Amino acid sequence: MPDKKVSPKAKAIDKTIQIVIAGGGGFIGGSLARYFHDKGFTRIRAIDKKPLSDWYQRVPGVECLCLDLSQEKNCRRAVEGAGEIYQLAADMGGMGFIERFRIECLRSVLINTHMIESAYKAGCDRYFYSSSACVYNTDLQKDPNVRALKETDAYPAMSERGYGWEKLISEMLCQEYWAERGMKTFIARFHNVYGPWGTWDGGREKAPAALCRKVITAKDLGHKELPIWGDGTQTRSFMYIDDCVKGIDRITHFDGLIATPINLGTSELISVADLVSLVEDIAGVKFKRKYDPTAPKGVAGRNSDNTMIKRILGWEPSTPLRVGMRKTYAWIEQQYFARKAGHRTID
Repeated sequence: MPDKKVSPKAKAIDKTIQIVIAGGGGFIGGSLARYFHDKGFTRIRAIDKKPLSDWYQRVPGVECLCLDLSQEKNCRRAVEGAGEIYQLAADMGGMGFIERFRIECLRSVLINTHMIESAYKAGCDRYFYSSSACVYNTDLQKDPNVRALKETDAYPAMSERGYGWEKLISEMLCQEYWAERGMKTFIARFHNVYGPWGTWDGGREKAPAALCRKVITAKDLGHKELPIWGDGTQTRSFMYIDDCVKGIDRITHFDGLIATPINLGTSELISVADLVSLVEDIAGVKFKRKYDPTAPKGVAGRNSDNTMIKRILGWEPSTPLRVGMRKTYAWIEQQYFARKAGHRTID
């Protein structure tokens, strides 16, 4: 992995190129489609296997296709004429989903295999792959007071079973397509993305959204007790969605990061117990907590070491957790009461 200091250079980007966003009906994919649309890109294609009515965001002017990208023929259709491809499609969710449905997570390797081969055959200029901090060696994450994880900590490999191994294998695909075939690939290891327009109910939501929903529900129903997965000591860093899409753009358009996995997350570490307190503070309530140590909880601690991204890009995700959580709480609260009133909402 390159370790030398490089200076990012401004690159003129043709805003008429065909951008393809795989997983465009999801939380991050939908936000990325809106991000590029708002920046003036005129040819954006979003693909997701969900029916259009279930997409998190539908952006005006964006071509939307409902295709199952685990099938090669659909990948070939998806990438037609593509200049840049953003591969975010995956069968995944929060820790409850990842721990219970490892086969579904592993099967996403079909999407990644077919998408990258189709991208290569279509003459794609830039191919971004959304990896995860779940690739990191789990032996380094057994203590809530974990040291921040550097990019080199993925090896020797001992990723999280299922989802983590699928991501690590797909990173290798991206690196080899550059080394052997010369296709520019870019790899970001996401650290717990959250924000409005994301999953907040139904089993695939992550901790920030789940805790917002639990507090909103308990407050509305007059409950005195709040159920919490784990014992509250687990620690994580959480990245706001606006930082995530900005980071994807910066990484994909900097040639010094070709085929080089890089952390994309904040370094603001917080325990689950303190995250609960933060949400309670935003909501103006306080609950008795009922911890469930038998529930899915993942590794004991995980944080992002941002030394590399700061050195190379002169930037890092910086939205304070309290700021992002206030916006997330407000959006989920609106969704909660809209659904209660019988309106269709995003789950």
